[in-house]
Amino acid sequence: MVNNIIFLKNANVIDVENGHIEMKNITIENGFITKLESEKNQENKNSNVTVLDLQGKWVIPGLIDMHVHIKEGFAPLFTASGVTTVRNTGGNVNELKDLIHASIEAPTPRVISADRIIDGPPGLWGEESPWNMNADSPQASREEVRRQVEAGADFIKVYGWLPKETMMAVVEEANKYNKEVSCDLIHSKDVTAIDAAIMGIKWNEHASGIVQDMYPEWTMQADNTLWDSINWDQPDQEKIVQVCKVLIEHNVVICPTMVLLDQARLLENYWYPVNDVTRKLENNEGLVNQWKYFLSKPVSLEGLGRQATMNKAIAKAYFDLGGQVVAGTDTPAGIFTIPGMALHRELELFVQIGISEIDAIRAATINAAKSLNRLDLGVIKVGAIADIVILNENPLENIQNTQKINRVIKGGTIYTQQELFKEIPDEETILKNIEAFMSEFEASTR
Repeated sequence: MVNNIIFLKNANVIDVENGHIEMKNITIENGFITKLESEKNQENKNSNVTVLDLQGKWVIPGLIDMHVHIKEGFAPLFTASGVTTVRNTGGNVNELKDLIHASIEAPTPRVISADRIIDGPPGLWGEESPWNMNADSPQASREEVRRQVEAGADFIKVYGWLPKETMMAVVEEANKYNKEVSCDLIHSKDVTAIDAAIMGIKWNEHASGIVQDMYPEWTMQADNTLWDSINWDQPDQEKIVQVCKVLIEHNVVICPTMVLLDQARLLENYWYPVNDVTRKLENNEGLVNQWKYFLSKPVSLEGLGRQATMNKAIAKAYFDLGGQVVAGTDTPAGIFTIPGMALHRELELFVQIGISEIDAIRAATINAAKSLNRLDLGVIKVGAIADIVILNENPLENIQNTQKINRVIKGGTIYTQQELFKEIPDEETILKNIEAFMSEFEASTR
């Protein structure tokens, strides 16, 4: 086998562990970082080497979006945005098998995935489908966990319409197989964030269920009087801190997905950067039309948008108290949560709420990787997978500079954004794959 070597010289490397910027030369061999040296203009003499002089460029680890719902039709947009790993919080592992089992250097992001979301009847997303199931008893939920483990799910995802007893059964069954559980409690009427933490659920998506702990009579289905009794624009900091302290005691990881709620708050004034990724996105009529449809139904987004300030306050309080906060987006949920680029908006929101640029970047690199127990990701150090984003400007001076991407290195392969755009499958291929998957699913349920 030919030894594939890349030599990056004179790079301004942002060390996410210590927060410093140091000029380094990086040697990459067969997808992994093998050397990190300080000598300026040092040359690698190997004849097989590919050399990039990164004088005047900044280098960060590949970004990790900790909450997505990925599809093959837009997967390369993540990588083109510098997002080299995603945590897929609900979908179908059989539908995503090509992405999940792709090679280390594939032009699509590394996928760590849950299978179907487990909800309670009648199900927020309707009847049972390839992407959700509604467990009507603890036994049904246990059977579904076992099925998902066998299918290859990395973790289990539960929704808030599950009663406490049934959700607890999910956690107990998942523990037997060393599978962690993630919860979305936005619409929960029975289970709060503290309830879930006590059960042993590690992952709290959207900082959800915390408002139910703060105001026990409130749910998303509450009447207007109850909604109006809560000061959403000036959150009660004392109540937030009380709940956060309990969650921290149980080592809960919060993924606030601030961008999801903030876009709902902004509605027609939604965040939308103009760059090569968004220009390419406009070819995906399905996604764009989905977002425009939701935007045409603002009442459906009002509840989420109203909670945006509360959501940000919870994220900041949890961070300040020493809790684990990671960066995620819920792409492509809501409106214009642009694959890949939405994570850059999430980093902007981290900084807007008072978290430093380096800590925002950590939430999407080293801290995200640690929460996944993947010490080979999220850092630029010897032994790590060579997922690297090369930037034209310093993101520690302005967090928006994470969007100024020069190149992306995924598993030791160098890509330009234009090269990654060419990896987006055509509509005919996408439809063919969906039809094959649906036929396979229907056959398995007969």
